[in-house]
Amino acid sequence: MAIFLIYVEFLILVAFGLLALGIQLWALGDCLRTPASAFERVYKKTKTFWTALTAGASFFGFLFIIGPIMSLGGPVPMAPSLGMGMILCLAGVTAAGVYLADVRPVLVEVRGRGNGQQNRGSSW
Repeated sequence: MAIFLIYVEFLILVAFGLLALGIQLWALGDCLRTPASAFERVYKKTKTFWTALTAGASFFGFLFIIGPIMSLGGPVPMAPSLGMGMILCLAGVTAAGVYLADVRPVLVEVRGRGNGQQNRGSSW
């Protein structure tokens, strides 16, 4: 029964870690594709600031998940740490979430995509 709980803990924490890493990489990729002039037009810090923040977030997300992934060959998988690694991963996904929820929508409007006025074939 104890080994079953270790596997369940491992799967849950790795799933959340991979989800967090995906969010962090999405924010980093979007930030890298956006031109620096777009950040200046919307007064949302600079591209360098957001790139550094999302790159750091992705780095900490990677560090959180790499240990458990590497332990898969052993007899019992090692669950991600619940200490400083998790705190840094949560801080990183929070920073990426701020970028995606606050900065990205304004940048999308400036870039001219996704302004919400798209006609999808209806007559309204």
